[in-house]
Amino acid sequence: MNLFEDVALFDEGTKRFTDFQLPGTDLRLWEQFFSKADSDGYFRVLREDTPWRQRERKMYDKMVLDPRLTAWYGGSNGLEWTAPLLEIKDVVEKECGVVFNRVLLNYYRDGNDSVSWHSDTLPADGKHRAIASVTFGDTRLFKIRHKSRKDVGQLSIPLTHGSFLLMGETMQDLYEHHVPKTSRGVGPRINLTFRILAGEE
Repeated sequence: MNLFEDVALFDEGTKRFTDFQLPGTDLRLWEQFFSKADSDGYFRVLREDTPWRQRERKMYDKMVLDPRLTAWYGGSNGLEWTAPLLEIKDVVEKECGVVFNRVLLNYYRDGNDSVSWHSDTLPADGKHRAIASVTFGDTRLFKIRHKSRKDVGQLSIPLTHGSFLLMGETMQDLYEHHVPKTSRGVGPRINLTFRILAGEE
């Protein structure tokens, strides 16, 4: 199911709020949450100053490179928070009332970079928590599907420059998501997913 008109699929000119009211979880989207000027600035700084890495993972008995670049901040094993990341984190926390202590940055360099269908890994304490997703750069589709209920239609959500998507605590238990490859001529996109790691400051 596409909740947006095709002609407006990649329109970044409208500031609006959407509560998707998904069964069993909370999913909310703020478009134009950050102004274009702030979004442009954050994108430039994060792209230039982040120590991006292309990680390897095992898939079908062989090691493959992730089709995107990443960087972890916060927690005992992450990089130290930077001033721009703390600014973004503060604005997001004030809006949703959730305090986060880690953030994963994903850098999608072009339409060939992607992430396959998945749910985020269950934390060591066995409980998922809310995740705040912020996008800077070119629009990419964020697809969502229920793990077991065929009556719940698949969502295709365009995440635009400066948008903020909040996924509730049960989202990873019930749903999968992915960012597909695209042949459309898209430029780079940086996505920040703010998270909570139990036991960390």
